[in-house]
Amino acid sequence: MGPSVFACICCAVSVDTVNAAIDAGAETVDAVSDATDAGTGCGTCHDRIEGLIEERAGCPLAALRVA
Repeated sequence: MGPSVFACICCAVSVDTVNAAIDAGAETVDAVSDATDAGTGCGTCHDRIEGLIEERAGCPLAALRVA
C-alpha cells in the first residue's frame, strides 16, 4: 500500500478518512471536523475538505469501493 494522502496535515487525517466520514453522512466541513478532527488545527484544509464533499456529492458511485 502506498503512502497516505493527507487532507489535513495538522491533524494527520487522510483523504480516505475524510471520504469515509462524507460517505457516512458528513455534509459540511464542521461535520467532517467533528467526525475526523480534520480542519481543527490551522484551518488551511477547509477548502480541500469542501472540495472532497462536493466531489463525493457529485458522484453517486463515489461511496463504492473496489476491493
